[in-house]
Amino acid sequence: MTPLRVGVLALQGDVREHLSALTACGVDARAVRRPAELADLDGIVLPGGESTAIDKLANAVQLREPLIAALHNGLPAYGSCAGMILLANEVLDGTADQRTFGGLDITVRRNAFGRQVDSFESEVELAGIPGRMHAVFIRAPWVERVGDGVEVVGEVQVPRAGTKVIAVRQGAMLATSFHPEVTGDLRVHRRFVELVRGA
Repeated sequence: MTPLRVGVLALQGDVREHLSALTACGVDARAVRRPAELADLDGIVLPGGESTAIDKLANAVQLREPLIAALHNGLPAYGSCAGMILLANEVLDGTADQRTFGGLDITVRRNAFGRQVDSFESEVELAGIPGRMHAVFIRAPWVERVGDGVEVVGEVQVPRAGTKVIAVRQGAMLATSFHPEVTGDLRVHRRFVELVRGA
């Protein structure tokens, strides 16, 4: 059986870590830097990094519009941290020129947990993934609003802010506020591969 082909948007951010995790999940993982590299993908990962930088670089290499079209035509996608921001239909506290690729009917708050110095680690539970997971949050967003077709997959308790949504799924799209690619835990990537296979 031919392995699934899953791309990682390779313009900025945790590209190597996602490629390594996907390879460990048994898929044909490929770096995506040009529009032609979208053509035969079964799914794509949008990595953690800096959301505005990734968007500007995607525009510069003429990848932005083809990627938006692919996402809106049903290409399965997983976004971690900045990737969650880029998949969201709406962003709060963004920069003046903040843009997203869209596809997930959510509103996210950029840098919701604070600046780099406020980065933290926590144990979380995710629907559809057995056991607790060690999660690394680095200048992470959280989800302020979920649309009708969006499933809340994970939440975390935030001091003085209450319960915040940190993982969502809409069809074959998955997004997390945290970075599973930096912990060596493959469960989120395996879950995404299942969604790609099901699509």
